[in-house]
Amino acid sequence: MFKPEGVYVAMLTAFSGDGSINEKEMRRIVDFLVESGVHGLFPVSTVGEYIHMSEEEKVRLMEIVVDQSGGKVCVTPGVGSTVPADAIRLARKAEELGCEGVVVAPPYFYPLSQEMIEKYFETIADAIEVPIILYNIPLFTQPLGYDLVERLSRRKNIVAMKESSGSMVDFLHFMDKIRLVDEDMSFLTGREETLLPCLMMGGKGCMTATSGILPEIMVGIYNAWQEGNYAEARDLQFSVLLVIRAMFTLPFPLGFKVAMATRGFEMGPPKQPLSDAERSNYKTMKARIEKTMMPFLEKMNRKPRAVHSPAT
Repeated sequence: MFKPEGVYVAMLTAFSGDGSINEKEMRRIVDFLVESGVHGLFPVSTVGEYIHMSEEEKVRLMEIVVDQSGGKVCVTPGVGSTVPADAIRLARKAEELGCEGVVVAPPYFYPLSQEMIEKYFETIADAIEVPIILYNIPLFTQPLGYDLVERLSRRKNIVAMKESSGSMVDFLHFMDKIRLVDEDMSFLTGREETLLPCLMMGGKGCMTATSGILPEIMVGIYNAWQEGNYAEARDLQFSVLLVIRAMFTLPFPLGFKVAMATRGFEMGPPKQPLSDAERSNYKTMKARIEKTMMPFLEKMNRKPRAVHSPAT
């Protein structure tokens, strides 16, 4: 059964001025990522603002990415929701489109017990055949427990986990719990800062937004690690930290969209309008992000061009 490995992109979503998905720009982004050597695409993602999309928009985004990628890379869209029925519908659509797997985060907003979260995943797993990638993202939902993930790993169509806590402690304990019960899951980090450390400890790759903004660097880390060139991998890993810190100076995910715009893509206005004070701060932080991106653009001979600002 499919198990993700390598550099997967948690895809940002380009929107038009009216708030709809910018299909033309999304197709350009897919082409850029495929040409950059990534191994998989994760549309309908957290950084892609799936929370602001209708079910129809989520399905349309899946269709665009699957169609444009043309089978050259794996596509694993997000299907998480607050109730299993919605996630099941989206997962079945993803399977119909030929997606290799789906990413499922825990329900959000209402606090749930670990047992209720487990039942949520079990209900989805029982209703679909497409492989499931669990998504631990404590920043926005309740964290998954070690024992919960261990139990879920016994289900044949739960094949992997995107671990976005940012904690190497958690990453290792999740892996160890699965190892001790002799199950086989792929663990991918959801934090770009930890790609190399996770690979060194047996992780299979990453599923991150920076993989879509600087795919050359993230793929470079993975390739250098595979070749045993650990010094190069370490240098590349350190090289992205300043950019990551800069991107997080703006409300998530606006900083990431600013960085993506420096690659020449029209990302559109923010879904959540900015206050006057935030607009003032945006101008300052936008300049900072662009400055930190400049060395990469110059090195890759990709000069930034004038683009529509995400905050205008």
